[in-house]
Amino acid sequence: MESQASSPPRPVIYQLLPRLFGNTVETRQVNGPIEVNGCGKFSDISEAALISLREMGFTHLWLTGVLEQASGTSWPGRPADTPDVLKGIAGSPYAIKDYFDVCPDYAEDPEKRLAEFQALVDRCHAQYLKVIIDFVPNHVARSYHSDVKPELSFGSGDNTDVFFQRDNHFYYLRRSDPGGGAPLKLPTAETAGCSGLFEAEAEFGRVTGNNSVSWSPSIHDWYETVKLNYGHDFTSGRDTTHLPASDSSPEDVPRTWRTMDAILAYWQHHGVDGFRVDMAHMIPMEFWRWVIRRARARNSSVFFSAEAYDNDPAKLSEEHVMDVLLGTGFDAVYDDPIYDVLEGIYDSGKWANDIDTLTFTGSRFHHSLRYAENHDEVRLASPKEWGGWGMRVGRPVSAVLFGMGRGPIMLYSGQEVGEPAAGEEGFGGDDARTTIFDYWSMPEFTKWVNGGRYDGGRLSEEQMDLREWYGRLLRLMHEPAFERGDFYGLNHANKENPGYGRVGDETASGHWLYAYLRRDAESGQAFLVIANFSGSESLSGVRLQIPWNALEWLQAGPCLVCMNRLDPGWSQEVEAASLPTDGLPLPTLEPLSAMLIEIRAPEAIA
Repeated sequence: MESQASSPPRPVIYQLLPRLFGNTVETRQVNGPIEVNGCGKFSDISEAALISLREMGFTHLWLTGVLEQASGTSWPGRPADTPDVLKGIAGSPYAIKDYFDVCPDYAEDPEKRLAEFQALVDRCHAQYLKVIIDFVPNHVARSYHSDVKPELSFGSGDNTDVFFQRDNHFYYLRRSDPGGGAPLKLPTAETAGCSGLFEAEAEFGRVTGNNSVSWSPSIHDWYETVKLNYGHDFTSGRDTTHLPASDSSPEDVPRTWRTMDAILAYWQHHGVDGFRVDMAHMIPMEFWRWVIRRARARNSSVFFSAEAYDNDPAKLSEEHVMDVLLGTGFDAVYDDPIYDVLEGIYDSGKWANDIDTLTFTGSRFHHSLRYAENHDEVRLASPKEWGGWGMRVGRPVSAVLFGMGRGPIMLYSGQEVGEPAAGEEGFGGDDARTTIFDYWSMPEFTKWVNGGRYDGGRLSEEQMDLREWYGRLLRLMHEPAFERGDFYGLNHANKENPGYGRVGDETASGHWLYAYLRRDAESGQAFLVIANFSGSESLSGVRLQIPWNALEWLQAGPCLVCMNRLDPGWSQEVEAASLPTDGLPLPTLEPLSAMLIEIRAPEAIA
């Protein structure tokens, strides 16, 4: 078991997109400009907002999309980008135009945007909240140019006559590559206001962010971005062992490495505490070893979390990407596999038992970043996703996900009030996601913002209850059993238990119920987490069997007191000897519900 003696408190992350978070304009015109639909500002993330988030249990804010991005909106000294290289009028937060600047849309005075961002960082720190921003290492906007540090602009000084060169920033298309040769032809020719051409790539073309080597990338490609080169020709395979070691001097590493290190140093200097790294598995692992080491030399506590998917053919590792990225120095990696199983319970016939294949001891399990929503995923409350059960589905899903490991947990802005992302918004259409490409506001979330009061004054009683429930859940995640404890799954011991929530003619258990134990050896604190994922079935007469080896693992005495800490009111005193056979009798588990039951000896209650 890993030692947790020196580990800091687990990060509890709130993800917000400033464009959406403070925007209370309710016009919501599809594809509407900023003048019509409005835009949230750095100043909207006020002291009142931050106090509310801190009191809810958050430790970190992920300020998504703050770096300057390609956009269809013009500001003094910053003309709008051509629509051919944009996704949405506002533009994608992952098509960065200047890595050393922030989005002028978010400033009250665009010419003072960096100062306003710095003031936001200072406000967060005053409320003991750490700040995370995006680090997008794989690609940049086609229109990338740094006004802040032009000497560090990607592409400056590149040899455009070769596909690959170690110290080029980009990969350049050859005449023989698919797509008919120059000029670059974008999939926007039939879109109003577009020509399908980008003047800067009339004579040469560059490889698209998702590794599309074509003069004519498709609408399904990341056509608005250009892939960055880390000194490895990705078309030659995954072997990157030829790249420099982690202790190499800056003058001995590829040029992109040095530029990226300068970017991280710049934002660390501005007080940024951590980075959420986009598509980290597409970057050579040697780079991560080198750059994270340098970032930690500047600030030993800087936090790095990775978005990564082991099933992506573009990964640059033969090993499992979660393991290898943690080995390079990341603090946490996305737990996409368990998220997929939970969504599959509602949308593709999976059972709760299917989670068991993804639970194990070891670094990966306890350094996974777990989430039920983020900007890439569909909303829990969407009427056409997650079984269409609405905002309540977040309760069992989040309770199970957040409680199972010691790694960071994350909640996406709007999840806590049941934001449904229903209807068409703009570039993404009606895709059950809150748009990140358009000027928009969130219909339900604005009710919590309530004109900048951040008091939930316009929320329904059900929404207020949901937000308070998430607050109780998140605060419990700071208890020793969840911050430092180990995991013991119980579904495997209850598959043959007919009293474990079977519905209809089911002959095995574990379709809708999932249960596990968490215990911290140092404090002796223990919790039982159990959730009913069914959207329609109340499960009565449930008796959860806890086997003898689990009781030994708990170091349980002869008598135990069980108390629900998530929704207080239920408690039960039981003889430990009865648990392996008779099981723990539970109250009726309502549809889409969860319990976090603390297990104590009777003498500990006094």
